[in-house]
Amino acid sequence: MTSERLAPPSEPQHQVPFYRPDIGEEEIAAVVDAIRSGWLSVGPRTVELERVFAEYVGARHALAVSSCTAALHLGLMTLHLQPEDEVITTTLTFAATGATIIHAGGRPVLADVTADTLNLDPADIARKITPRTRAIVPVHFAGHAVALDDIHALARQHNLVVLEDAAHAIPTNYRGRRIGGLSEMTAFSFYATKNLTTGEGGMLTTNDDKIAEEVRAWRLHGMSRDAWKRYSAGGSWRYDVSRPGFKYNMTDTGAAMGLVQLRRLGEMHRRRQQIAARYTELLADIPELELPVELPENESAWHLYVVRFANEKLSVGRDEIIELLKQQGVGTSVHFIPLHLHSYYRDRFGYRPEHFPVASSAAERILSLPFFTTMTDKDVEYVSSTLRRIIAAHRR
Repeated sequence: MTSERLAPPSEPQHQVPFYRPDIGEEEIAAVVDAIRSGWLSVGPRTVELERVFAEYVGARHALAVSSCTAALHLGLMTLHLQPEDEVITTTLTFAATGATIIHAGGRPVLADVTADTLNLDPADIARKITPRTRAIVPVHFAGHAVALDDIHALARQHNLVVLEDAAHAIPTNYRGRRIGGLSEMTAFSFYATKNLTTGEGGMLTTNDDKIAEEVRAWRLHGMSRDAWKRYSAGGSWRYDVSRPGFKYNMTDTGAAMGLVQLRRLGEMHRRRQQIAARYTELLADIPELELPVELPENESAWHLYVVRFANEKLSVGRDEIIELLKQQGVGTSVHFIPLHLHSYYRDRFGYRPEHFPVASSAAERILSLPFFTTMTDKDVEYVSSTLRRIIAAHRR
């Protein structure tokens, strides 16, 4: 271990937040136009966003909702889960993935991840399938697609539904096709930090007409007509309530922003690819770091740039490195604390760290570096050089 230490300066040389949204004058003007139009909730912009998004991902239907959580919940509701029904998903995911399974009436069965991409491991899925299994919810971690061919093969073999959690996966490609039209259902996030944002919002895509019809009913109080159908020219005030639905609709102000973001998605994705490539170039020779991979069958959305520390080679842990980076003006995050490490899943389902060796190990090593399209090359270089100096100062 070297004697060098990084003393925090009174003011860091440079400030790089973990994330900053890429919102320009075009998005602002589109939202202002929506407000001036008088349509604030579901309206023509929401309908248009559904149309162009479905076309973009290659799906028959795209259903705009208030969040990816709402999209997951609505997709699971179409399965009509019973209390003993099981849904397999990854433990390395955000809380919403597991919670929506419970809210929809099922039991989440957690599976481990692969060591290369940290995506759901098909071999562990196979071990977890029982006669009570109804569906698989794979998560495209950090924007890299899961092994969909293997997951679809398991689903066909056991008559299971696949609902993809694609919160990170705009615009991920798997074997030359965009995520969004490859499984029975796919849920997307348009949250503030996502590659395409509407502030808050999400989308559920499907090629199944019956699923789309049911989701439309569930997403707005179980009503047969939303505001657009009731209050637009030619609409009718009459409606029927077919089920006790939810308040999960998108707004036209959000959709206005989304339409601009979707038009800009190609250029924003190219910038993400450039930033990822630059990080890899600058960090590849550090033996204490494991960098993210992109397998040949994938074109990652590069939603996150997640590194892993070789803790055994360092005198400090990941959490201390986070603080040292913060002192130098670098914001970071951790994606994610695996579900099995949270008290609810531990106490209710009896999950233990040793049940998920890959995810449990990753949980102590992973760190998400600053990654957003308005980062400058100088930002990337500052983050990389700062991380390099911290590691150099704490080698064993």
